[in-house]
Amino acid sequence: MSRVAPWLQLLRPLNGLISLVGTVVGGLSVTGISSRGIEWEFLSLVLAGSATFLVTSGGNVLNDFLDVEGDRVNHPDRPLPRGEVSRESTRRFSVALFVVSVIPLLPLTPGLPWPVSLPLAGFLLTLVIWASSALLLVVYEYRGKALGLPGNALVAYLTGAVFLFGGTVAGSPILALPWLLMAFFATLSREVVKDMEDAGGDENRDTLPRRRGMGAAALAARGAVAGAIALSFLPLLTWLSWRTTAGVLYLGVVLVSDFVFGLSVAWLPERLHREQGLSKLAMVFALMAFVGSALR
Repeated sequence: MSRVAPWLQLLRPLNGLISLVGTVVGGLSVTGISSRGIEWEFLSLVLAGSATFLVTSGGNVLNDFLDVEGDRVNHPDRPLPRGEVSRESTRRFSVALFVVSVIPLLPLTPGLPWPVSLPLAGFLLTLVIWASSALLLVVYEYRGKALGLPGNALVAYLTGAVFLFGGTVAGSPILALPWLLMAFFATLSREVVKDMEDAGGDENRDTLPRRRGMGAAALAARGAVAGAIALSFLPLLTWLSWRTTAGVLYLGVVLVSDFVFGLSVAWLPERLHREQGLSKLAMVFALMAFVGSALR
């Protein structure tokens, strides 16, 4: 096996790519792809997305560093349990990824002589979201995973913050707030369902199903989905007209997403694995709806 392959496996590049795409979609959805200067705007979003890719990758590597003992049982095929990389080199790799994640943001610095540079306020907010998200990701890996519902909420925020990050780079963070909130509630529901599925083995985690029982966890998951569905109509009530092509596309796809989200909690606390799969499918449709809103 190539000496590079274990390091790529530590990155889990698909997770990072999803974060990158979310950043780009979050930005394009609040400005529209027909706006002037879209080529430079797209480049700025790709640069910001590269930062989210690196932060996400740093979190993945940190996760492997901290969970090596558990992975010897649960994921023995990963590079650390197989002995292909050392624990210390994994820690250094994680730190390096977090540090270099700021580099793609440097071309966005205000006053630089190219079109991707941001206004000062937008650039400062971009740095705040980047730095706070990286910090919260580290906090989650060290502390949050054992906290149950607060840890679920932290993961949910970090998922939604990707869209807020893109909207901020595109110059419209307020318009990206519905994406942040929808992603927050949808992810919160999925995280609670995951805890329900893992309740039998989560001996070291104070999760909602272990603390309050399956019934309370199912109620919380349904409440979170209800919040996500209610918020899905907010763009149409504020800045996205349902009379436009983008509005029609968004409404059509988001209704499908809402329906699948409803199914993802319909049979709780039964059929947990299937409910998780439906939640993932609903999130794919939601992302497609966000893309549809950009076609204006």
